[in-house]
Amino acid sequence: MPRPVPPSEELTELDAEAVRTWCARALDALGRERAEIDAINVYPVADGDTGTNLYLTVAAAHEAVEAVCAAAGTAPDTAETVRAMAHGALLGARGNSGTILSQLLRGMAAVLALGGDGPHLARALAEAASAARRAVAHPVEGTILTVAASAAEGCAGGGDLAEVARNAYERARAALETTPGQLDALRRAGVVDAGGKGLVAVLGALAETVTGHAPPPAGTAPYAPVPLVPPVPAETCPDGEGPAYEVIYLLEADDAAVDLLRGRLDALGESLVVVGGDGLWNVHVHVDDAGAAVEAGIEAGRPHRVRITHFAAAPPAAAAEPARRAVVAVVPGEGLAGLCAEAGATTVLARPGEPPAGDALLDAVRRAHAREIVLLPNDTELRQAAAATAERARAEGIRVALIPTRAAVQGIAALAVHEPGRSFDEDVVAMTAAAGATRYAELAVAERRSFTSAGVCQAGDVLGLIEGDVAVIGRDLTETARTVLDRMLQAGGELVTLVVADDTPPGLADTLEAHVRRAHLAVDTTTYHAGAGAPPLLIGVE
Repeated sequence: MPRPVPPSEELTELDAEAVRTWCARALDALGRERAEIDAINVYPVADGDTGTNLYLTVAAAHEAVEAVCAAAGTAPDTAETVRAMAHGALLGARGNSGTILSQLLRGMAAVLALGGDGPHLARALAEAASAARRAVAHPVEGTILTVAASAAEGCAGGGDLAEVARNAYERARAALETTPGQLDALRRAGVVDAGGKGLVAVLGALAETVTGHAPPPAGTAPYAPVPLVPPVPAETCPDGEGPAYEVIYLLEADDAAVDLLRGRLDALGESLVVVGGDGLWNVHVHVDDAGAAVEAGIEAGRPHRVRITHFAAAPPAAAAEPARRAVVAVVPGEGLAGLCAEAGATTVLARPGEPPAGDALLDAVRRAHAREIVLLPNDTELRQAAAATAERARAEGIRVALIPTRAAVQGIAALAVHEPGRSFDEDVVAMTAAAGATRYAELAVAERRSFTSAGVCQAGDVLGLIEGDVAVIGRDLTETARTVLDRMLQAGGELVTLVVADDTPPGLADTLEAHVRRAHLAVDTTTYHAGAGAPPLLIGVE
């Protein structure tokens, strides 16, 4: 929870400290209203989590702001602070409304970085409303977009900072009360829009920060909140009531690729929101084919932090002819090939960063003799080759789901939860979630002097790469591995997976297992042998 913020006199400038206070108050407000917002969540999906998603989105923004202010000391930079707020929200955005809120904050930050007086705030709110509407594939009135637009219109005449903040809040509050008359789903349930109510809470926190006084509460018109019910088990969910899955991921891609991605995802599903810019995007969509949505991201760029949530079950498996399923995995060594084969996978050997020769990947898909294939490339550099293989296999009548595993340890995690007996979509969702929950690292030896993200390395240095970026440069393999493990476990973890190659020094795995037991209580460790051709050490943290 945020620190208590004492009332203040009216501000004339929204500086870094005011932005910090605003984030803290917004988080506090959403914490108080989270349960009520969850309870009135009926659109676009009545899954009772809008309040929670908004809270988590603002929590990420607040954490980013606190980090910037702590690093800057007594005089944080305003532009840097508002950009941190927007960037934190982008990285932590949850759900449909949280994703839109992150774009609203991004739109505001673009203007507030230039100035924090009344006219700048009015322009910031206008840019926020416009940016959020552009990010939604099919804008609907009676939602958070309507509330944002009304807030911007309410302060279009300008004024000092306090006047603009008050007017924005009052217009947003009034717009919220009209949402049941604009959207049938709200009218039938007798509720205001949940996302809009959350935005009003955020704008109320802004008004309180600027004026020093808490504004009148929102949502005072009579409405009957729907009861919050626990999630229905997937197997009992009714079919035919909208897409089955919510898919969210961060995506590193250029503007042109994202424009193409929007068109492809729009054809696949609904509730499409793509927010961000400058090479980093947050993608949200509701679809029936979760694998296709993720694969579209792979073709556009580099997706990560993939989250897939089940809304409704696919038709019962008994209604269709049973299908044989197989997993095809690319692995860097014979030892891992044997391990994956024992788990039922068809494997393809390839050195890290090098695509399999010729049609080896497609040949493996054919060799599996299955109607359904789950494809695990296990290497960022192989995503294009894997996507091309998937398309060629589909042309041959094979159903293929490509899971964007970027390291062998992610493939191992996915394979561990593979269950051929459940539906294809359920299996793909479980495997994608397991892979996405596994952070990965690799130790390698530098071949030449180079500039890296961790500094200059010399030939023979040991490089510790975390999520593909050089994070540690050392001279000793064991010490570097310890440092990498400690850094990864700072963010938490329950299971460490170590994969050692044939030429890794004997005893390294035992030394690291002992270190984890001693320094990180309650964390389990498992070790696999990759065989020849693999990097000296691969690390996974789940």
